Amino acid sequence: MKRIFTIIGLVSMTAFANAQIVINEVYTGGGLLGATLANDFIELKNIGSSSASLNGATIQYGGATGGFTQYHTLPNITLSPGQTYLIQEGSDGLLGLINLVNPNLIVALVLNFDGSSPLVGVGLSIGLTSGKVALASNTTQVTGPTAANVLDFVGYGTVNQYEGSAPAPSPTILNSITRTSGDTNNNFVDFTATIPTPQAATLAVNDLYNNSAKSNFIKNSFVRDEEIIFGVEVKDVKIYSLSGQVVKTATVKEGAALNISELQKGNYIVTGTVNNQPVSQKILKN
Repeated sequence: MKRIFTIIGLVSMTAFANAQIVINEVYTGGGLLGATLANDFIELKNIGSSSASLNGATIQYGGATGGFTQYHTLPNITLSPGQTYLIQEGSDGLLGLINLVNPNLIVALVLNFDGSSPLVGVGLSIGLTSGKVALASNTTQVTGPTAANVLDFVGYGTVNQYEGSAPAPSPTILNSITRTSGDTNNNFVDFTATIPTPQAATLAVNDLYNNSAKSNFIKNSFVRDEEIIFGVEVKDVKIYSLSGQVVKTATVKEGAALNISELQKGNYIVTGTVNNQPVSQKILKN
């Protein structure tokens, strides 16, 4: 019996290894004076030998001490073996020399685990030299590198949590931390500090079409007649002010109009769910 369980365990571990999306690179100096890039970024990669998907997954962030404090959702992506997925996060002033080229996801809404107002129109502002980033299977707050919902975990610098015997090295304004090869579940071994090499995935034609449709789920991002026109059915619509306050909620059908006459002129972020995937878009009410 012991022998049988050993074989089953080996099969399960092999299946996981063959379809594994991990955190491949983290850059934290975005926008700082003298930085290489204008934004922080997180790059995911499928290091397995077969296609792998993420559905309902989140990127979570915590500082050098304490627990995880913030997160944002991910679309339902599928990556082929060796394929990367580039996520543009926040910036410390947009003073970097170079903008990221065609990131797969530009984060526009960051949620706080303490229930305080979300950050609208920006991504995660990742600690420069120390912190922790987790790829989680859901929105449950990660408690540590061995939590049940952790798909991958990277602690770097002088941080309180990390995989393995020691954390990954500290990034700088010129260097990211990049995975050396596979995943040994030891951040110190798996990552090295090197020049950033952000690589966006080349999506399949269907993915490009679907992503385009979702990113333009609102037909009139410039609102003149007090109504937002939706090009697809959107559930759980929330309209945020740029200060993070929810100012209106709704669920709308494809082609329906949502009256926003009560809102002041200015910029807003509209979020919702299309085909069980999160969407967001910035609008300007004139």
